Amino acid sequence: MVFPERFSNLPDYAFPRLRKLLDKHAPGHAPGGAPVVMTIGEPRHPMPDFVGPILAQNLAGFGVYPPNDGAPELLSAIAAWVQRRYDVTLSTDCLMVLNGTREGLFNAAIALSPETKNGKQPIIAMPNPFYQVYAVAALTVGAEPLYVPATAETGFLPDYAGLPPETLDRLTAVYICSPANPQGVIASVDYLATLMALAEKHDFRIFADECYSEIWRDAPPPGALSVAKATGTDPERVAVFHSLSKRSNLPGLRSGFVATGPQSMAQMRQLRNFAGAPLPLPLQRVAQAAWADEDHVSASLALYQQKFQMADEVFSGLHNRVAPEGGFFLWLPVPAKTDAGDDEAATLRIWRETGVRVLPGSYLSRDANGGNPGRGYIRVALVAPYDELQHGLTRLRDCLYG
Repeated sequence: MVFPERFSNLPDYAFPRLRKLLDKHAPGHAPGGAPVVMTIGEPRHPMPDFVGPILAQNLAGFGVYPPNDGAPELLSAIAAWVQRRYDVTLSTDCLMVLNGTREGLFNAAIALSPETKNGKQPIIAMPNPFYQVYAVAALTVGAEPLYVPATAETGFLPDYAGLPPETLDRLTAVYICSPANPQGVIASVDYLATLMALAEKHDFRIFADECYSEIWRDAPPPGALSVAKATGTDPERVAVFHSLSKRSNLPGLRSGFVATGPQSMAQMRQLRNFAGAPLPLPLQRVAQAAWADEDHVSASLALYQQKFQMADEVFSGLHNRVAPEGGFFLWLPVPAKTDAGDDEAATLRIWRETGVRVLPGSYLSRDANGGNPGRGYIRVALVAPYDELQHGLTRLRDCLYG
């Protein structure tokens, strides 16, 4: 099988690259410490205690085809959560259940991005660093992926408003992730309102990835749905994606949703009819209970907030560190004095000397405009249990900055 040419310049996915870098080397071991893995963003807090009983009560649901767009009860539970969280009222024809939000983030481009714009190849823009599915979605629909730096100079969010007018006029969609992966920055109401005004002026869509919205330090992040309501933005212009993976510590459930205007949703549902993988009905029943319950979310949030405080203490005084506002990653600068700012070299040295496994920032970014905005950083996931995480972060600090 010939791989399509437009995908030929894709780099290896981050985690296979990491295995090639580290796995041929033995991990170092600090006294009394086993290797600590802080690479993948897989939540490890307890999942809700109602999961098992609900699955047991609904096993017969595996014997029927599940509702393609989501069971009515699940869609109603999601709509109720959106109302509580964002004070936005949505009809169920503006919602669709996803088999993990990666499905929706990919298929949104297929369903909603035209093949041409103003007679030219369209552009789909995304932050750089970014979630790799954004780029693959753009390439799949024949759009030019535009990697917009999200660096310290731009507040770790992409400066879409600073793009040239001729570029903005070719945009069919932009991706925005808030809280940002990997930097943990939250897009403010003003940032989102400016982006929506730009989208109205230049006629493009906003794909808002809000999978980390329920993990925050000081205040719940604003959402694109509420900002669109406040600004009067056309709901067809904004598609918002949420997940139970991080909110409810259920990454294996593969359950999320997309919300957008009814016409856009009809297009996404039509694509789902032919190419989708609906969530099995018993899993939809679990998701229904998860969206209806906030107690387990509050308990998990409290654990993350304890980890934020602990990380602040471990890295107290570190120059250039940006404390995350949300999400569960640290985005740590690699010091020039030890590793010449080389994130790959630093990652390998940390593994060989301490047994702590982290991810080079350059693996999450693309070379663009003469540089890679992830180079010189490492990403550290705050998902391990508190004591294990504290031990790992301390070893990491002493190795990298000692």
